Amino acid sequence: MRLDDLKFDFMSYRKIAAVVSATLVVLSFLNLAINEVEWGLDFTGGTLVEVFYEQSVDPEQIRIDLDSAGYEGHVVQYFGSDQDVLVRIPPQKNLSEKENATLGDRILESLRESTSSDVSLRRSEFVGPAVGEELTNQGGLGLLTALAVVLIYVAFRFQLKFAVGAVVALFHDVMITLGIFSIARWNFDLTVLAALLAVIGYSLNDTIVVSDRIRENFRKIRRGSSVDIINTSLNQTLGRTLITSFTTLLVLFALLILGGELIRGFATGLIIGVLVGTYSSIYIAANVLLMLNITKADLAIPVKEGADDQDLGGGF
Repeated sequence: MRLDDLKFDFMSYRKIAAVVSATLVVLSFLNLAINEVEWGLDFTGGTLVEVFYEQSVDPEQIRIDLDSAGYEGHVVQYFGSDQDVLVRIPPQKNLSEKENATLGDRILESLRESTSSDVSLRRSEFVGPAVGEELTNQGGLGLLTALAVVLIYVAFRFQLKFAVGAVVALFHDVMITLGIFSIARWNFDLTVLAALLAVIGYSLNDTIVVSDRIRENFRKIRRGSSVDIINTSLNQTLGRTLITSFTTLLVLFALLILGGELIRGFATGLIIGVLVGTYSSIYIAANVLLMLNITKADLAIPVKEGADDQDLGGGF
């Protein structure tokens, strides 16, 4: 049996989906308000240290050594070879501002004490919190701008009710993804912010495909309620939605497993966003349309002025 032959009654579960989604968004919002996210070095400022080992070194062992030394939030990665290592670490809460300014020297000393190999310093840089605050403000402004542009575009492309549904779905996807990062206390840096912007693009693309089919069926199908027409549209686009999500997830899981520490946050954020976005393209946007009482009259093609007169005059 082909996927196209299956007929799911998606909208019969719309009230349950609405309650679940609203609960998850509220919990995410509360957790973000109380705990925020675990800001990375890009936002908080901190120290960047590049060191060279005379012998090959395992980054995972360096992470273990830094954890044992009491350093939190560090990112360790190769930088060109398996002997060059880059360590990024945010300001430590148990140290004073002056001590955080000399954190690079402390890191170098800890690395030398934890290995028998000679460790030489290539560079040590301190990024102040003013840069982090600027990046935070610009990142938040970028997300709000993206949502506003989506609202305007979909309103012109389809209809205002579709625009509201699309923006609610995007807000839902971003909030839940942020909430998961906040609850799990995963590091939130610029790569995760890039993943959130990519989630907006991915989810919007899926929502527009579904919305286009809903609009087409509202104009084509003569009989049936709004619920029936939306169910038909969702079933017609289900195969495309699932195949697109599956192939995208294959690439993202490969990046998560093989991509290394540098893009782990990006891959994780996109995986969560794709899963939540697939759900929202089926339930959230369509659910909002029903809540706004979408009808065939909303999507009727307007008759051009003078067209009726031409039709009447055509028989003479």
